Amino acid sequence: MSPRKDPDPSASVPSFYGAELRFLRESAGLTLDQLVEGSFRGAPLLSRIERGELGMPMDLAVHIDKRLKTGGFFERHYEAVHKARLAGHPPYFAKIPDLEKSATTIEDWAPFLIPGLLQTKAYAQSIAQSTAAWASPETVEERVRARLARAEFWKHDNRATYWGILHEPLLRKPLLPPKEMAEQLVHIAELMRCSRTVVQILPESETDHSLMMGLLKILTFPDAPPLAYTEGVHSGQIIDYPPLVTNYRRSYDLLRAAALSPKASLAMIEESARGYRDEAQQGD
Repeated sequence: MSPRKDPDPSASVPSFYGAELRFLRESAGLTLDQLVEGSFRGAPLLSRIERGELGMPMDLAVHIDKRLKTGGFFERHYEAVHKARLAGHPPYFAKIPDLEKSATTIEDWAPFLIPGLLQTKAYAQSIAQSTAAWASPETVEERVRARLARAEFWKHDNRATYWGILHEPLLRKPLLPPKEMAEQLVHIAELMRCSRTVVQILPESETDHSLMMGLLKILTFPDAPPLAYTEGVHSGQIIDYPPLVTNYRRSYDLLRAAALSPKASLAMIEESARGYRDEAQQGD
């Protein structure tokens, strides 16, 4: 049995919320299953809420307040915790981090930027500074923290299977100085060696592929229909209409077929990393 993971109440508002939930549940002598009994939610969701990993749905907050006789504590603080979870994320993206944590599979298509789950701090900072040049340094830093918090995804044993397809120009036209770009590519290569992680490169020569119009993320879940997410410069959309999600999945499968194999993709990423590392050393 793996050791119990107690939430650190000081880590964040959601962590405090989760720690208080666990304390009150255990004080009442209830198991996770006993507490969710009579709700429309399951014990795995409640466990992850207690660890501060997922947000509390309002219907569950109301249910828990009644079962634990908390005087409305969880319903009353629902909005504050929800806002804390959104900090650093634009409103249209706000649901994605929790969806990534609860997904069975995540499939990313990255035509213009390395996906957030794969980014190093330097890459995330560069994007935050470039896309919101009018923002204060504090706002930029908040966005970077939020982006890096999503990378906690890789620390969970029960994380989703990840599949990313990157366009080759992301390797050839660096967003960062050589040393930092090498570190970014080495980071991706290291993640590729993890289980349940596949990254492929779509060659630049593949110009007439099935997803020429922009970024795409597809998520599947153990107990809910799959979703697709598309994003523009200042907007994004979660798509749950089944026929449309099916079309996006078909397009992604065609793109996957046009990409290099995982082995060849890893070799290309490592070769690019060596090139940037050599360039950095020559500039010292």
